[in-house]
Amino acid sequence: MIEFGTGGWRAIIGDEFTKANIQLLARAMVEKMKAEQVEDEGIVIGYDRRFLAKEAMRWAAQVFAAEGITAYLINRSVPTPLVMYYVMSHEMHYGMMVTASHNPAIYNGIKVFTHGGRDANEEQTAEIESYIHKVTADYVVEMDYEVAKEAGKIVEIFPLNEYLDSIIQAVDMNAIREKNLRIALDPMYGVSETSLNMLLHTARCDVKTIHERHDTLFGGKLPSPSAATLRSLQNTVVEGHYDIGIATDGDADRIGIIDDTGRFLHSNEILVVLYYYLTRYKGWTGPVVRNIATTHMLDKVAHRFGQECYEVPVGFKHISAKMTETNAIIGGESSGGLTVQGHIHGKDGIYAAMLLVEMIAITGKKISEISKEVEEEFGSNYMEERDYHFSREKKDAMYHLLMEEKQVPELPYEVDHLSYEDGSKVYFKNGGWVISRFSGTEPLLRIFCEMPTQEEAKTICDIYANFLDL
Repeated sequence: MIEFGTGGWRAIIGDEFTKANIQLLARAMVEKMKAEQVEDEGIVIGYDRRFLAKEAMRWAAQVFAAEGITAYLINRSVPTPLVMYYVMSHEMHYGMMVTASHNPAIYNGIKVFTHGGRDANEEQTAEIESYIHKVTADYVVEMDYEVAKEAGKIVEIFPLNEYLDSIIQAVDMNAIREKNLRIALDPMYGVSETSLNMLLHTARCDVKTIHERHDTLFGGKLPSPSAATLRSLQNTVVEGHYDIGIATDGDADRIGIIDDTGRFLHSNEILVVLYYYLTRYKGWTGPVVRNIATTHMLDKVAHRFGQECYEVPVGFKHISAKMTETNAIIGGESSGGLTVQGHIHGKDGIYAAMLLVEMIAITGKKISEISKEVEEEFGSNYMEERDYHFSREKKDAMYHLLMEEKQVPELPYEVDHLSYEDGSKVYFKNGGWVISRFSGTEPLLRIFCEMPTQEEAKTICDIYANFLDL
């Protein structure tokens, strides 16, 4: 069974992520493209450093080739946002990326992008799944890879320069060059090392890179930038007196930051700081978009500048769609993904990193100083995040309790209202909130709580854990 979640299709390698299923998905895409009469423009496919990623790209391409659809294969591992940029800039209808993003190393998967370089929305993925259900294994035919290349049905490309040039044009590289900044970089064994090094060296930064080698096990850690996974980067920044530490997840669409003091900046803080920078220092005007599990501090900043903050369900496709609808200048999520007006319609850790470096250069302030400036003006909140694994039976019971019976535990703070748009979210009258929702990419129940103090946030999460018997 191939099912799409909030970040594409992801599955355990050797279990559901198999050659047969990869080619089944490719054959379904063939049917969809032919039904929409867009097969003549072909499809672009990229891959990251995960186990079997390159092979999976080729397996899919052989199916497209056999059905007469040209597959443009990016012949080296690249960041996911590069593929999105290529779909957008070349006005293609479809692209695919073989990746499981920040998931554990035993996972791989495929993201599908649609016209404009957007993540496929629920309607699109539902159509793909419907085609998958109609395709049987004997319906899948593949063309030999070398034969397909000779026939021009598989074309190998490497469009890294045009992607990097788009970022160079969007960022004030001259301002960065003048500051002689020292940057520590942690690609987390993923695909950002080449791209970020090229950009930072072009901006005359002094760069120290760790964890740059290709390791399909990601050093035995989760390839997701967090306080727990970036200890080495923290040490590097502090010991080397670097201006900033930058980390990206496995496919480089998410970002993690260590500031000049060695403190880990939560993704919520990064979003708030960047929105503040764009409005206060660059003079941009416009609303901001966040998902339902992201800090409400963005609402405060937006209100201060006479703007709106729009809340959407989890899944970056919702953020990019709302940004287009409202002409928002930035949109992001608490898991580290963000994008800015004028760039691609999806999250991009490479561009976000360069924008933060530009912020240091233009303001002349360290990130710790800008964070302090924001805190002094808007106050501070604390976010508590917890993940819980479960059995199928346990998930059914929790879903019934939370989403069907719509029950919530007895809470020590006055409730303003509740939302069931994506999980169960409680909004408190003191401005805090708590959400419990099932992950769309992993078998996890996630509980996020944002309150004025750490103690209050932890108390609420403990109440929910006891309520759900976790």
